[in-house]
Amino acid sequence: MSLRPLPTVGSGPSPATADPAIRVDGDELIGLRARAERLRIRRLGTARSALAGTHRSRFRGRGMDYRESRHYVAGDDIRNMDWRITARAGDPHIKVFDEERERPIVVLADFGRSMFFASRGVFKSVQAARLAALVGWAAVARGDRIGALLFNGGHTELVPRGGRRGQMHLIRALVDAGDPRRLLETVPAGARYADVAGDAGVDGGLGDALVRLRRVARPGSLVLLLSDFYRLDPDTGRHLRALARHNELLAVQVLDPLELSPPPPGRYGISDGRRRGLFDATDRRERARYQAHFDAHQAAVSALALDNGIPLVRCRTDDDPATALEALLRDRGPLPQPSEGAAT
Repeated sequence: MSLRPLPTVGSGPSPATADPAIRVDGDELIGLRARAERLRIRRLGTARSALAGTHRSRFRGRGMDYRESRHYVAGDDIRNMDWRITARAGDPHIKVFDEERERPIVVLADFGRSMFFASRGVFKSVQAARLAALVGWAAVARGDRIGALLFNGGHTELVPRGGRRGQMHLIRALVDAGDPRRLLETVPAGARYADVAGDAGVDGGLGDALVRLRRVARPGSLVLLLSDFYRLDPDTGRHLRALARHNELLAVQVLDPLELSPPPPGRYGISDGRRRGLFDATDRRERARYQAHFDAHQAAVSALALDNGIPLVRCRTDDDPATALEALLRDRGPLPQPSEGAAT
């Protein structure tokens, strides 16, 4: 088993941080445009934006989609008269249309310290960036605006923008947030990353990010949550409910295979960022405790999604992110935990 921990602190770039499995690569995210073409972001509700686009809105107007004909009332636009029904019924009727409106799509992407890890595939942070880029390209293809809130202690807010310009703005932000050197810069000289990686106070909680997200995601937005969800706090559920009242929420839990089952029997050095210990994977009781710990976390994430009506899919670090998104966008419902080697 090959682990991919963060490198030790040093000055300047290192071969490790240049590895595309560790650091987000902008060219790769641009190249995902073709993969995103098969993603179908269908809408469950109605759009509320005042800009023209490809989604039906609760605003009524002279759009592309005919809804019904009804009796004429004073003040109706006579340009919408339905002359066929008027002639047949003997009294005036007008046509009513659903005006097409565009819909903002907003990505909440977690780039906290726990996301910079993988035992297989790529860092969870890299996988989250790929997922965000795929959704962004799919939004561009449908004429939607794409925005984001990236959080990693600080918060980067991207107001939704349309077209390729909006997507390139997102990609640049993902590359910056997914650079491990940004985290290493916060480590005191001579210290090791593991000595401070467990400081949850540095990164803040998910609830704090959701509060900020409400400034970016206007009512009627489609919001995609990308995280390993290790920074749940008591306010997370409340803020999710507030967002879900006016937006459609989807979630992808990014995780490593080691979070689904213990490593092969052996003895492994471990750290929570403050303390160091030894995990004896040859001991059945230790393996059972390990499994119970991660099972409890998966159950908490599933319960959070279910309680708030949020469709959830899990994407491993060695999965194809496009496959996970396809399943999420197709089914729009909670999906079972992935089996070994599967995306969902």
